[in-house]
Amino acid sequence: MKQQTTTIRKSFLLIGIVLISGLFIFASKLEFPGNWIARFNPNYFPAQIDFAGERVPLQIADVQERLDRELLVNKHLNASTLLILKRARRAFAIIEPILKKNGIPDDFKYVAVIESGLVNVVSPAGAKGIWQFMPDTAKEIGLEVNENIDERYHLEKATEAACAYFLKAKEKFGNWTLVAASYNAGGTGIKKQLDIQKVSNYYDLLLNDETSRYVFRILALKQIMEHPEQYGFPITEEEQYKIVATKKITIDSSVTDLASLALQQGINYKILKIHNPWLRTTKMVNPMNKKYQLEIPLEGY
Repeated sequence: MKQQTTTIRKSFLLIGIVLISGLFIFASKLEFPGNWIARFNPNYFPAQIDFAGERVPLQIADVQERLDRELLVNKHLNASTLLILKRARRAFAIIEPILKKNGIPDDFKYVAVIESGLVNVVSPAGAKGIWQFMPDTAKEIGLEVNENIDERYHLEKATEAACAYFLKAKEKFGNWTLVAASYNAGGTGIKKQLDIQKVSNYYDLLLNDETSRYVFRILALKQIMEHPEQYGFPITEEEQYKIVATKKITIDSSVTDLASLALQQGINYKILKIHNPWLRTTKMVNPMNKKYQLEIPLEGY
């Protein structure tokens, strides 16, 4: 029995040595970006953070805890957060210059991030596109929305529309944090709560769960996307989705068959719709001969 026990112990020891050796061999083959291991800290919490230059009062206990919650949630949504990091270069290349041109702080690009994950999604309530406009709101701010064309899916035009909303809300509220909150709850809803609660600051408001978390979700994604290695996302430039070069062609008449138009441009129907998602059917009805610009990729198809 003693000899059998000794044999078993030796077997377990041998298996352990093999397993540990395998781990070292595997680890030696992994290639991490420079300084990633040193910078990675899963429990990292920023000493200070701001939104659009407006400092977040982390000295307030519930404010600190609400930010901590969103950081924890988003850094553990591994696939979702990683996909956002991969998409960001392509989407931000369009969004950032439009924000700058309109005098909107760059941090508002993170509103688009939490609204849609930087893809054209449809909410249960019917909001669509990266900026998640409802149909009536979209029409009010100048976007075309009908069965053939839905410019909520046109990133450039939808971003311009979002900027128009932000500027109008800034006139009403006077600070950017309340502007961001109003994008979720509506300007009327935020103003009503400010009056009822007799405060002037988002961080002093008691709001419904969604709006209470809204700005903190923006802050969390901003923090993670600006410091991805710190939160365990050592994404390299090669892993980010590429910006596909395109040319623009102008269409000022109806198109009865978009598939034929695509073939004339050297691409197919799928590629045409990927780059022009605002075209919602197989044709383009244009009785008023309005001018539209279509994006035609020069590569990557």
